[in-house]
Amino acid sequence: MPRSPLVLLPGLLNTRRVFDHQVEALADVASFTIPELWHHDTMAAMAEATLAVAPPSFALCGFSMGGYVAFEIFRRAPERVERIALMDTHAGSDSPETAARRRGFIDQTRIGRFHGVHPTLLPQLIHPSRVADESITRPLLDMASEIGGDGFVREQQAILGRTDSRPLLVEIEMPAVVIVGRQDLVTPLARAEEMATDIANARLVVIEECGHMTPMEKPAEVSAALRRWLTQ
Repeated sequence: MPRSPLVLLPGLLNTRRVFDHQVEALADVASFTIPELWHHDTMAAMAEATLAVAPPSFALCGFSMGGYVAFEIFRRAPERVERIALMDTHAGSDSPETAARRRGFIDQTRIGRFHGVHPTLLPQLIHPSRVADESITRPLLDMASEIGGDGFVREQQAILGRTDSRPLLVEIEMPAVVIVGRQDLVTPLARAEEMATDIANARLVVIEECGHMTPMEKPAEVSAALRRWLTQ
């Protein structure tokens, strides 16, 4: 069976390592392009950089911040996207409170107070049962260190400047899957349900006992959902 070109878009402070399990599990059905998004400070630049290295047509999967980039790619080149997966993300823009918090993170980082993913943040990102699981927490901390303060600021600026993509959802007519951890505190289940309702051919997959970092917390279940989406 020919392999599908699959573009995987990482989240905030994530490198390609966030998808290690999926790359291994889906190697028989997909060939992968995973861009380094943290070099860019707008969604437009992230999308254009991805389109420049992506195959002529491809399946598109965005995790968290990568979901925002996926919407921008669809906005710019819908004819190149064969199917779309949206994982632990949402289509709306920031609330005023969230935007203010992001600006605070940027200000703190610019005065040299970048701590990456601080251990005290882990309960926000992963299910309580995994906060002590170093096979998940160590890669999270390492990815944040690799991207560093400058990359973090660029990513936060891009997120702050993004367009509200909720009006775009009704235009998505290709096969779609919306994946979310039941206990995701960052992009909650209700946001995923809204996206799945507004996208015509979307299937909602809720990963049980799972926080925001679904590709790492429940890799087998995420890979199974992506396999079904790729091959249906």
